[in-house]
Amino acid sequence: RHPLATFFHLFFRVSAIITYLFCDWFSNSFVACFVTILLLLSFDFWSVKNVTGRLLVGLRWWNQIDEDGKSHWVFEARRVPTRAASTEAEARIFWLGLIICPVIWTVFFFSTLFSLKLKWLALVIAGISLQTANLYGYIHCKLGGHKSTSRATSSFFVTADVPKRQERRTPDHTEEHGKTGTR
Repeated sequence: RHPLATFFHLFFRVSAIITYLFCDWFSNSFVACFVTILLLLSFDFWSVKNVTGRLLVGLRWWNQIDEDGKSHWVFEARRVPTRAASTEAEARIFWLGLIICPVIWTVFFFSTLFSLKLKWLALVIAGISLQTANLYGYIHCKLGGHKSTSRATSSFFVTADVPKRQERRTPDHTEEHGKTGTR
């Protein structure tokens, strides 16, 4: 069980949304509101990508650039034989938060456009971008269900020897599958 990870998975997301909705009530400074919301969105992106995805659902994704300058996207899923009821609840919370928040930011996008509050448009686009990037990464990890990572936390931080091939098998029975492309 990971109650702290579950809390922070939702805390930054919900805080960014609530701050966006009620920031004008507490501050007249557009810049202060903009920076606060952008920081909350950034904290959310980092915590979901680097911590809560790994702990709550056993998924992770990242990008590496090899010596030739090619971008390699790596999507991994840990094999979990059985899950306890609490872990299933955490997984549901993870996926609901991951799916619902980009929808909310998309509603904010259309609301901003139709109300002609164009100064908020850049912030809303940043919210959509960060939330959708995590959603895309984790859906890609989930669809590649045959990929697995080691249960050892230390293997999550190994970055040596970027593979030149699409797949490689490492001694700890970890498969890495990359989608190669240039930016």
